[in-house]
Amino acid sequence: MLIQHYLYVAAFSAYFCFLLAVGSAPLLGVYQQEGYSGKAICARYFKRNMLLRRYALLSLTLLLAFPLLCLCFSFAGEYIAQTVGALGAGGLFAVFCFASNRSARVPVRYTHRMVRLLVCYCVLLLGLLFGAGVGLFYAAEAIGHGLARVLRFAPLCLFPLLLPLVLALAGALMQIYEVPHARVFLRRASRALEESSCVKVGITGSFGKTSVKQIACELLSADRRAIATPASYNTPLGIARAVNEGGLDCDVFLAEMGARRTGDIAELCDLVRPDVGVVTGVCPQHVETFGSVRNIYEEKRVLALRTSRTVLGATAADMKEDALREGIDFGAEDIALSVEGTSFTLRVGEERAAVHTRLLGRHAAEDIALAAALCSLLGMPFEKIAAGVSGLTPVPHRLERKEGNGVLILDDSYNANAEGAKNAVEVLALAAGKKYVVTPGLVELGEIEEEKNRALGASLAGFEAVLVGETRVLALRDGYLQAGGDEGALHIVPDLKSAQAFLAESLREGDAVLFLNDLPDKYL
Repeated sequence: MLIQHYLYVAAFSAYFCFLLAVGSAPLLGVYQQEGYSGKAICARYFKRNMLLRRYALLSLTLLLAFPLLCLCFSFAGEYIAQTVGALGAGGLFAVFCFASNRSARVPVRYTHRMVRLLVCYCVLLLGLLFGAGVGLFYAAEAIGHGLARVLRFAPLCLFPLLLPLVLALAGALMQIYEVPHARVFLRRASRALEESSCVKVGITGSFGKTSVKQIACELLSADRRAIATPASYNTPLGIARAVNEGGLDCDVFLAEMGARRTGDIAELCDLVRPDVGVVTGVCPQHVETFGSVRNIYEEKRVLALRTSRTVLGATAADMKEDALREGIDFGAEDIALSVEGTSFTLRVGEERAAVHTRLLGRHAAEDIALAAALCSLLGMPFEKIAAGVSGLTPVPHRLERKEGNGVLILDDSYNANAEGAKNAVEVLALAAGKKYVVTPGLVELGEIEEEKNRALGASLAGFEAVLVGETRVLALRDGYLQAGGDEGALHIVPDLKSAQAFLAESLREGDAVLFLNDLPDKYL
């Protein structure tokens, strides 16, 4: 008889483990966005956000529904009552998963690493559930009351609240395998980079890294073979993957270098060993993890100090006293903006040329000038650089112009910093028709986040402002209204899908809409 009870506990634990694993998809996605950091996922989860609320609501609903179903069917015996309760729990998990998948902006990617983690997570979860189930079985037997036996598994309904802790523990256990595995992967890439004769360029900064990288790669490709790390592959493993899978059959290798904490740039420099550095600039982006703008500045400065030749943006110009010893003086002058493109005078040293690009915004001209300076430093003739500007393709989701049903769409949804947001709003103001801005606000700004979001809200006065979410919209709203914005033109919606539904009803031919930042799920 005891074996039968154990088997039932095991079956119930396996079933509940399956439900929890499927329901963990939103949490796994956020964990992946946090770079598989257990500390970060716990800190993010226990802050005031939608993810915690969802799992708390799920636990509360289970805690109400499961015992109720068990009690309703208790006349049929405890096993049948608990089975009906378990089936009811499955229905609630199905609703939860459907709602979570609809609201997920960045769904979890089931990479090899994620699959390994998921297996460890499920095994750990199953063990904890079985252990708790056995404990609850003996506790109910000790009480000896029939009601206690029927409701013995009800406390398991609280398990959704513990999922981030279990996930963090699974991640910590997987480090036993992942750390040496990653070292082998990184050593392979490091060896390939060391043996390659190509010029290695490291590109970092608080903003514009991906844009400058793509622009430079396109310009250089007219004169030599150039390869850039794809998309935003700017971590050690991301760069290593680009090298190991794509190879280094090129004359110039452009590596984007991201940093969220002190020491990240040094680690990337050890891997890439850049010959030339580019620092686009410094702003409060990521001050949440760095602690101060000064720490960000010092972190970006590591690249300038680790390379013999460096191109520095305006807000990073004093990083290296001998930064101009190569004669790299550059700029974008007489900038003329429109919703069709950007015209300006490109200056590199003493050479100048009037150019036009499809890229939008004042920052696009500055990014092009920075990339042009890099190309010139690498020996590319200025005439070829200037000629290539007109053919540059927009970087996806970086103030990218689109059109649909007669509506102008400015897609600046990849991410946003205060300066980039200002430039995007400046372009929107040039559009004809009614103008809409859809934004959840700015993030990773630490103590100044509220101040910057209030300033962003103020810059939207005069537009139809569609504010998305709950956590940052209060500062945006206050800034908008204090700057004289029309309260009737201010719309607060819970998520992006609601914003899209509002726009579908409101937009008319000739209108324009700017999508400014689209926060991943970890900020909900």
